[in-house]
Amino acid sequence: MENARILVAGDSSLLIEFKQEINPEINRKIAALVQLIREQHIEGIVDMIPTYCSLLINYDPRVILYDALAERLKGLLKIEVAAGSDRKKIYEIPVCYGGAYGPDLSVIAEHAGLSEEEVIRIHSSQDYLIYMLGFLPGFTYLGGLDERIHTPRLKNPRVRIEAGSVGIGGSQTGIYPMDSPGGWNLMGMTPVKTYDPNREVPILVEAGDYIRFVPIDEAEYKRILELVEQNAYQVTVREEEA
Repeated sequence: MENARILVAGDSSLLIEFKQEINPEINRKIAALVQLIREQHIEGIVDMIPTYCSLLINYDPRVILYDALAERLKGLLKIEVAAGSDRKKIYEIPVCYGGAYGPDLSVIAEHAGLSEEEVIRIHSSQDYLIYMLGFLPGFTYLGGLDERIHTPRLKNPRVRIEAGSVGIGGSQTGIYPMDSPGGWNLMGMTPVKTYDPNREVPILVEAGDYIRFVPIDEAEYKRILELVEQNAYQVTVREEEA
């Protein structure tokens, strides 16, 4: 893996940095590297956090020292691994757009010079690559938002945005996994919990997966929400050729 650098990132972390650009190919290389490192079972690695174009590795210096870990990783970086799987996992996330569920849908439509129906169609016609998770547990940084519906963030952020809200902020779209402040334009809401601390695996998706937003009406939203509250709802996940 050419053009990768290993940098110190603290007394128990290091950073593997690739070309500094947001690019699906670079992100797939990072995902492939994560898988390769996992297969080595290197003692002392505590956690790996992929980002748009780098990989942060947290390690226990009582088990492995920086120099030893860096040498192991340099060897792995010389291996030309495939840039991710030849298949992609797509999570279908139901969204009720507009109205009380998406109070800023009209703002997005007006900014784009489109109807609300056109905005919904554009937003729900794309498989969005999850480049990384961060900001909040389970908050997805998605790539691939159509330029036609890029919308500036709110000048005055909201103090509280409800968990499940789907919004657009600049060139990005995503789901708020928990109640939090935020400045994105809210276009809809999903009844699905993308983060649930009571689940065995709290975060629903992983970096490298994809999300497809599926429009639903209010009745279907309420039906799914009831199933979610009963722990009886299963998100549709499909696999396709990458």
